[in-house]
Amino acid sequence: MDHFIWDFDPILTSFQSIHIHWYGLMFALALLSNYALMHWIYWRELGNTEDVDRLLWYCIGGTVIGARLAHIIFYNLGYYLSNPAKIFAVWEGGLASHGGLTGVLIALYIYQRKARFNYLWILDRIAIAASFSSSLIRVGNFLNSEIIGTASDAPWAVIFTRIDAIPRHPVQLYEALSYASISLFLFYLYKQSKTLDLHGRLFAWSLLLIFSVRFILEFFKVNLHSTSNHFWLDTGQLLSLPFILIGAYFLYRAGKS
Repeated sequence: MDHFIWDFDPILTSFQSIHIHWYGLMFALALLSNYALMHWIYWRELGNTEDVDRLLWYCIGGTVIGARLAHIIFYNLGYYLSNPAKIFAVWEGGLASHGGLTGVLIALYIYQRKARFNYLWILDRIAIAASFSSSLIRVGNFLNSEIIGTASDAPWAVIFTRIDAIPRHPVQLYEALSYASISLFLFYLYKQSKTLDLHGRLFAWSLLLIFSVRFILEFFKVNLHSTSNHFWLDTGQLLSLPFILIGAYFLYRAGKS
């Protein structure tokens, strides 16, 4: 059976010894999409966009710091303890989505303390943007030939020639399509809402859906890192469970409201 051959150069362009990767471009587009959507929401609901720039910087800081710390602690602690200088080498890769979300949640809590809306208001709106940006980042992972799937004989299986000659599930694209669909679903709920006070409903749905997808698709990924060989679940699945439970709680809470 013929399979799709993927031999894509992850480097977009180079300036002497500086390399700009396609993943970096997709990460930048994710941030810009967040900015554009939140700019529209602020104008629609608040009548001004003067605080969107500050929001962007809080999101960038929370995402990068949280994602990097989670990758170090949960996925490769021994390596970074032996090579502390590599802790800050984020350009070499190593960002964990669970940590990125945790970092953003903390950053947004600090951010909204000087704003005229409450914490759940910003979480509901940022959930739409975050879902879409997660989709773009997974496309970046596909362009980078990373986060590869398990072997497959499916007709849509992909051979990542930079990894090996084995046809694999394009699990990055599975996630990208799932997160894009979730973002559209959240945007639909937002537009259909008769009140702007959503009580955390969009935030709850985003956690439930994104991390349920993540939990399921981990079965189709090559597990490169694991907290323990005694667990049936891998690290990504174990870290997803608390977010699924938090999403269920906030959905129940929003329903009562």
